[in-house]
Amino acid sequence: MSACAPPHTQHSHPPHSPPPARRRRFRPQGADVSASVAVFLIALPLSLGIALATGAPLRAGLVAAAVGGLVAGRLGGCPLQVSGPAAGLTVVTADLIHRYGWQATCGITVLAGLAQLGLGCLRVARGALAVSPAVVHGMLAGIGITIAVAQLHIVLGGSPDSSVLANLLALPAQLARLDPAAVSMSALTLTLLLAWPRVPGRAGSLLRRIPAPLVAVAGATATAALAGLALPRVDLPSWRSHALAGLPEGPVLGIAAAVLSTTLVCSVQSLLGAVAVDKLVASRPGPQARVGRSDLDRELLGQGAANIVSGALGGLPVAGVAVRSSANVNSGAVSRNSTMFHGVLVVVAALLMVPLLERIPLSSLAALVMAVGIQMVSLHHIRTVTRHREVPVYAATTLGVVFLGVLQGVALGVAVAVALALRRLTRTRITHDEKEGVHHVRVRGQLTFLAVPRLSRALHLVPHGAPAVVELDGSFMDHAAYESLQDWRSAHTARGGTAELTGRRSAVRADAPTPRPACRCRPWTPWRNHQTCFTGVPAAPATPASHELARGISSFQRNTAPLVREELARLAREGQRPSQLFLTCADSRLVTSMITASGPGDLFVVRNVGNLVPPPGEEHGDDSVAAAVEYAVDVLGVRSITVCGHSGCGAMQALLTAGPGGAPTPLRRWLRHGLPSLERMAGDLRARPRLAARAPADAVEQLCLTNVVQQLEHLRAHTPVARALAAGALELHGMYFHVGEAQAYLLAGKADGEVFEHVPQEAGERHGKGVTEEVRDEVGGAMKAAEKVHGRS
Repeated sequence: MSACAPPHTQHSHPPHSPPPARRRRFRPQGADVSASVAVFLIALPLSLGIALATGAPLRAGLVAAAVGGLVAGRLGGCPLQVSGPAAGLTVVTADLIHRYGWQATCGITVLAGLAQLGLGCLRVARGALAVSPAVVHGMLAGIGITIAVAQLHIVLGGSPDSSVLANLLALPAQLARLDPAAVSMSALTLTLLLAWPRVPGRAGSLLRRIPAPLVAVAGATATAALAGLALPRVDLPSWRSHALAGLPEGPVLGIAAAVLSTTLVCSVQSLLGAVAVDKLVASRPGPQARVGRSDLDRELLGQGAANIVSGALGGLPVAGVAVRSSANVNSGAVSRNSTMFHGVLVVVAALLMVPLLERIPLSSLAALVMAVGIQMVSLHHIRTVTRHREVPVYAATTLGVVFLGVLQGVALGVAVAVALALRRLTRTRITHDEKEGVHHVRVRGQLTFLAVPRLSRALHLVPHGAPAVVELDGSFMDHAAYESLQDWRSAHTARGGTAELTGRRSAVRADAPTPRPACRCRPWTPWRNHQTCFTGVPAAPATPASHELARGISSFQRNTAPLVREELARLAREGQRPSQLFLTCADSRLVTSMITASGPGDLFVVRNVGNLVPPPGEEHGDDSVAAAVEYAVDVLGVRSITVCGHSGCGAMQALLTAGPGGAPTPLRRWLRHGLPSLERMAGDLRARPRLAARAPADAVEQLCLTNVVQQLEHLRAHTPVARALAAGALELHGMYFHVGEAQAYLLAGKADGEVFEHVPQEAGERHGKGVTEEVRDEVGGAMKAAEKVHGRS
């Protein structure tokens, strides 16, 4: 049942970013400065509000915001992500303060930072994203509910308890003794927070540039001051009395669980935030598109260093913050200098703006944080998990976080997710019916040993000597199920019956000389009546041309789309970051994804008749190839361009046989770009490119080889390519694919000329940076998924 495709080698692509020497300089551009101011205006009230929600000293929120901007901004792997005290850490931190005290909580933050450094060194950051999204969204929803319920007491003029259940039980009493002044300032804050982004007209577009959180808190502060309301306000004592980290005391297991909880929430939130920033950046044109994808392992190292520094200085735990990060991107930030400069502004505010900050009512900050908590319960996420039938996972995680704690809730959610996956694996539907004397046994789902008893019962309903058809509609069959099926078929045919096993567009007959599992099939659909992989079994009749495309699309939607949907969704979020431009012929026999074992997001492919690259600067020339080259090199930042020719190329045959004159058809006008290849082949015989294994079969093959070399010269003449080659940021490769041999050859420069060398199956180990090694960034592309469904024999 295993696919026979060669294994993929996973490579991590470094972000396509400016040279290191330029990145290290702290020189904010105008866009970075304006973005940092916008982020600072959001971070200032939120940092104070989150500190208030945790019960920590309010200065701790400012310390965490400054450290998140300076340390995580400088060392992290996501340049445009803004880190600081996050709402997702509120519940964990509040619980730690309640159990161990503030200084011990700072010590736990330092230990969590050390744990993050260890995880970053182990390069497991991307593996953390394998956690079910339903668990992550459920965790955030549970934290949001906990925050909202706790802050509601402060909004009403009281003080919250340490648990959600206690806060819910105390809510009726709190409503009976609410403080009108606190409620009015909270209501004003929420009204401004919700209404400000919806101010209409041209004036509204200008006003909306001021962040809504700043407007809400500033409006409530000014109103409270003008009305002379007596309300609890922000208290920022002298920095001389600021408490630093201390060693946590208590049971070792309890402290270990506290460190694990902090590490888990900080890491998952930061990594998910980095992925979200990548998606946001990829959707925006201009300089931001060149920032490149995040280095998640480096991001984890940066977050760990920030937590060590923040905890040591008496600050809250640090993580990537979605609200500030999206504001940073939307404000036009183009480098990590924006994040760092926002940290500098927080330091300045903490030192010089204390009298102004101490006028902010606590009820206004509580209303702001309560709104953030409510927004963490996302209706979009709920619809998503409902569509994917993962509501039990989401609900279990949310309720577990609310009533048990973050670590316990996540563990409960993971357990439910595993149980749900096992249930789906074992949920196989087996039915039996009879139509016109033929007994049909249909199997829907994965056929494992757990389903063998039900399969055996259904098969024994088929009478001796009767014709039977077993339809297998699943992507997996284990050995126990296969043996059970084959034993029944042998016994049934021995008693005079007939048995036909059908899978996905393939069949196994009882009289086949070499019976094989019915789910083994071809790496393509039978559009052209390709020979089946089953010995002695003809393929299905060719489909009428008018239905081929519709049938192929239907097959993809039914069989392959469920397997590749997650990978394609990731690519849709993150945008395309291919490592190679692959320029080849439009010949239908050349399947680029098959011959390179690549999938979605790996190759930026350009196809035309004859794999030609028109030289630059030609009057009335064709710019489509030049446009693709410019986009691939300057915007996508590909590291390699491959020109791939192939055997039996019709364009090369046309060049050899074309006589002078004739009507200037579009094909003849296009093929003029191949005339330099024809002239090159007619030149010095010793300079002709050749195959290392054998001599070219004929003049057409010689021209195909020569054409690859000539088109590489045309590529070098294009300005983006020449510039990237000079900077050492680009490589050019030549490739020749022999269709009849199903064999690829790579161009290698030798002392005696250009030679196309045979690529063996061990190319990934013996050929260094060959095409087959560079084309894969991450496992999970469509070819790999398709092989699971249409596995090659």
